Amino acid sequence: TLDNFVRLFRTEGFGHFLVNSIVVAVIVVAGNIVAASAAGYALAKLDFAGKRIAFGAVMAAMMVPFTTVFVTQFVITVDLGLADTLTGIALPGAALPLSVFIMRQYALSVPDELLEAARIDGAGEFRIFFRIFLPLAGPAVATITIMSFLFSWNNFIWPLIVAQSTSSYTLPVGLAATSQAAAHVTDYGLLLAGAVVVMLPVLVLFLFLQRYFVQGIAGTGMR
Repeated sequence: TLDNFVRLFRTEGFGHFLVNSIVVAVIVVAGNIVAASAAGYALAKLDFAGKRIAFGAVMAAMMVPFTTVFVTQFVITVDLGLADTLTGIALPGAALPLSVFIMRQYALSVPDELLEAARIDGAGEFRIFFRIFLPLAGPAVATITIMSFLFSWNNFIWPLIVAQSTSSYTLPVGLAATSQAAAHVTDYGLLLAGAVVVMLPVLVLFLFLQRYFVQGIAGTGMR
């Protein structure tokens, strides 16, 4: 039956958890589209001191598991005064190393002659990036949009660590908290109904962007 879904939407705090997840996801996706895209563009098309070291740092960050850095990450978040805030939850995911790598690989396929022609016409780097590169990088943007949204929407450990009160809970953390019917007893009907609700936005987003997602993966040479 649909009783569990009815109970889910009547559960106190569920709407607030949903809004928190949406806000965090929007910050993460926007950050990756702008910051990660800019970093990938710079690593592919600009010459600057330490370029190889910077790219090596991105590759290294992709290989470091979260469990090795979350304590340091949490200390930095507290020092910045962002503990128990949605900004503190979203900020570490605002420029994912994988997003930088995908944009860098895609930027390599953009002809240098096109960018040089824009520079000759007097366009600055910011204008070239926003008016020329980003429109051409639609498939890569769709790819990092899906990946960063999925990362943010399903993230459980980091919001659980940062959120000190229910007002900052995101949907996965809130569902885990509200599905405890009693001590050591889980209300699986409520929990699984929540899991379906959590899954639906990701599914809808992928259905709308799947064509660009496939193009973006093929364009970056990933397997």
